[in-house]
Formats: sequence, C-alpha cells, structure tokens
Amino acid sequence: MGSTVARRLQRPVAVFVTALLVGVTVVLPISRVAFGINSQSMNVLARSDTWILLGRTFTLALCVTAMALVIGVPLGALFARARLVFRRLLLAIHALPLFLPPLVVALGWFHLFGERGLIGSPRTSALLFGPLGMVLILTTAFVPVVTFLTMLGILGLDPSLEEAAVIAAQPARVVRRILIPAALPQVTFAALIVFALAVAEVGVPMFLRVNVYGASVFARLGGVEFSPGEAAALSLPMIGVALVLVLVERKLTNTAGSPRLRTTARMPLNLGHGPTVFVALAAFVSLAPLVAICARGVSGLLHVSEWLGANVTNSLVVSGVAALVATFMGIVTGESLARGCRSSRVLDVVLVAAFFVPSAVLGTGLVGTWNRPATQWVYGSLAIVVLPLVARYSALAVRTFAASVGNTSRNYDEAAAIAGANYVRRMTRLVIPMHTRSLIAAFGLVLVFCLRDLESTVMFYPPGGETLTVRLFTLEANGPQSVVAAIALIQITLTLGIIGLGVFSLRKVR
Repeated sequence: MGSTVARRLQRPVAVFVTALLVGVTVVLPISRVAFGINSQSMNVLARSDTWILLGRTFTLALCVTAMALVIGVPLGALFARARLVFRRLLLAIHALPLFLPPLVVALGWFHLFGERGLIGSPRTSALLFGPLGMVLILTTAFVPVVTFLTMLGILGLDPSLEEAAVIAAQPARVVRRILIPAALPQVTFAALIVFALAVAEVGVPMFLRVNVYGASVFARLGGVEFSPGEAAALSLPMIGVALVLVLVERKLTNTAGSPRLRTTARMPLNLGHGPTVFVALAAFVSLAPLVAICARGVSGLLHVSEWLGANVTNSLVVSGVAALVATFMGIVTGESLARGCRSSRVLDVVLVAAFFVPSAVLGTGLVGTWNRPATQWVYGSLAIVVLPLVARYSALAVRTFAASVGNTSRNYDEAAAIAGANYVRRMTRLVIPMHTRSLIAAFGLVLVFCLRDLESTVMFYPPGGETLTVRLFTLEANGPQSVVAAIALIQITLTLGIIGLGVFSLRKVR
C-alpha cells in the first residue's frame, strides 16, 4: 500500500518542488515589490516626468519592434523557403547578435562609427549616441528573434497548401499571401518578445546616454538616488505591461497551439537572386560590429589579464548553475505541460510573466526579499545572481522541452505506465532518452542567455562576483578602449565556443 502511494506521489512531488522554485525565484520577489510601496514612495508616480519617460521608453521599444518586424519577417520567409546560396552559413551569421549581450553589439558599432571608430566621424558619432542609434542597435540585436519565429511558423505549414498555391500563383505571391499570413501567430509572439526585451534593456541606453525608464529604477537601487520604495512604485507600470503581454501570449497559444515542424521535404521556391543579396546584406550587418570588436580588441588581449579577475569563471559558474536548475524545471514542467497538467499551466504562465517582466522589477523584489541580516548568506553570495537568471530564463527551457514532448505520441508513456513503470522510471528511462536533443538544446539556450545577461546581475553581484558582462559594463565608460574591446572579444569567443559545443553534442545524439 505504501509503495503504491509513493508511486502516485512522485509526479506531484516533482511538480511541488518546481512550484517551490518558481515561488522563491519569481512569486516572492514580485510580491515583495507590492509590500515595499508606501504612500510617500507613490508620489513618484504623480510626477509628469515619470510618465513622460515611460512613454518615451515605450515609443523607442515600439520603434525597435516595428523595424525588427519589417526586416525579420521577410528574412524568416526567405530563410525558410527561398533558394539561397550558403543558407546555413548566412543564417548562423545573422543569428549571432541574438546570443550576445546587446552591449557588445553597441560596442561594435561604436568602434565602427564612433568619433575614433574605424570609419567614424563626429557626425556619425552624434547619430550613434542618441535615440536613433539606440533603435538601430537594438534592432540589429533582436531582429533574429523575428526571423527564427517566422521560419518556425512557415515550416509548420501543411506542404499541401503551399503546393496548391504554387500551381495557381507565382512564388513571390505565395510567400506574401500564403506563407507569411500562415506564420502570423509566431510573428505576433516574436513582436511581444522583442518589445519586452527592448523595454527591459538598460545597458545599451546607458552606454549611448539615452535616458529610459528602466535606468530610473536601477538608479534608485544602486545609485546616489537610493530609494527602494520609489523603485518599487516605479515597477508597478512595468508589471502591468508584463501582465498585458502575458494575456496576449496566452491568447496566441490557445488560438494557434504549439507550432509543429513538417519533416516532408519541399523544393525551395525560386525567387531569383534578390533573396540571396538581401540575406547576405542582413548577415553583413550582423557581422560588421563583431569584426570591428575583433580589430580593436586583438591589441588589448595582451593586457586584458590585468583587468580580469575571476569574471570568466563567475560567468560560467553562475550561468551553468542557473541553466541546470532551469533545465530541471523545464523537464518537470515541460513534460507535464505537454500532457495537459493544470498545475503546470499555472507555472508556465508565471514563468512566461517572469520573462516579460523587466529585470529592474525582479531586481527590486530581490533586494527587498534578501537584503536583510538573516539572509546575507544568500544576498552576499553568487546565489543572489543565480536567482534572477533562473526566474527570467526558465520559460525557455520549459517551452523547448514541452514542444518536443508535445510532438510525440503519448502512447509510449501510457504503455510504460501499463507495464508498471512509475513516474521517475518513465522520465529517466523513456521521456528523457527520447528527448535528449531537446534537453541539450534547452540547457544550451538557457546557458547562452544567462551568459549574455547584464540587467539581472549588475545590481547585486557580491564582492568579487562580477560576471563578464558586468565587468564589460563597468569598464566601458573609463577603461582603455582596447581592453574593453578585448573583454567583448572574450565574451564573443566564449559564446561561440558554447554554441559550437552544443551543436557538436546535438549531432552526436540521435
């Protein structure tokens, strides 16, 4: 009897542990924001300049989103279905900025068009350091999100619909009237992600001397204007926007469901030479700032050791631990989500909300939760850096693993249960081995995003706990340019190495 009860409790216990992690990393900090507000701190929301700054930030984020859609949707359609030369190489180059800190991309454009850049002048530098430069740089960094999700939507289209359309119309018309409209749910989801990332971005605006709403929250937590109560009050509008984004995302998910890749081979559409030129130009724009960093950073490599302590080790340790925790949550929640578990749907909503909530909001809650004498063992260690990373990026692991499990028949799981296999045995002997590739992809994706993160870690890293992105951020204003470029080059090399190792691992696993 006891053995039977224990077997039945295995899944609930696993879900409970995951829910506990979500509570500690997401629910508790965001709840603490509300408790940190008092009547005096609410006065900051009564000031007109607060709402003007918020409107300015949203306007800039909308401009980034619009430009990313204008560029990314055609690129996604062309990468998915056009006949292209060097398709995989161009796609890999185009995707590079997505996996790097946007600050690195900004530094690359600075070394190109800054006053002392490779091809810069006072005029180009003036354009770069302002709202226009910020919009263009963030567009470069985030447009691959739109490209990849548009590709996913188009590749999930039933091939018979495309074949019927090709018979009746020219390939270009098929792309405009059939393929892109079919990917509209994925395109909309991409727009939500780009908007959320643009609103949350702080490193690039501060580097380019553009005042944004998120920076005002940071200033009240880590600057001379230290006022946690006002930071909590300023976080309220951001939480409201995040909730709206979550509601739209849930509507899209309920309407369109999870996209499925069609494995049926299809002949590429012949759209002429124009698509190759367009995607090659997009790849060039992605690669140009990274080449500028390499050109400027090579000389700084000789002296970079004098400026780096344990930054690389800190980045790998913090990101690795966060990725492991997020992957565990992805396995438990993702499998339950794919099998229709209600509690996992709730956890998924909370994690998606944490992804959409700007880091400044999570940071405000984390400071209020853990910055007290009884919890200094957390706040004074690298654990305080791991917590926000788990909160922000666990949704990536959950959705990656859930999509893989959802694309396979549940008959395997049911057959194993009939044969007497308990939950733990089914997960370890059946589900995980069947979805090892998605597990590696989920871990690698979270790891890379944790490595590129700046906003979640810059406020409360402990002494000696600077990550590589934080070190880059703290040196970019006053450090030697060649050394700063060398640190950015190390960040690029580290990211490429992890991506390469991930691709190698995926090819080895069948």
